[in-house]
Amino acid sequence: MRECPHLAELPRPEPVPLNETCPECAADGTHPVQLRLCLLCGHVGCCDSSAGRHATQHFKDTGHAVMRTFEPGEKWRWCFVDGSIV
Repeated sequence: MRECPHLAELPRPEPVPLNETCPECAADGTHPVQLRLCLLCGHVGCCDSSAGRHATQHFKDTGHAVMRTFEPGEKWRWCFVDGSIV
């Protein structure tokens, strides 16, 4: 794993979450397994264990590389570009 400049450039304060759950899963009638928060725009998407993989799709659609877990009690962040976690 290489050094990740994207994680160091995280916006502070974090954006306000746009939803409480994954809106794409809600529209599809599927259940999100784990939620992720985009740290650039506040989009909430489901993880790759969910049927829709909407957090990853959000990255592919927008290029927003850094997200964090949106699960209670968890605090890690992930960069899609560099495959880095903190």
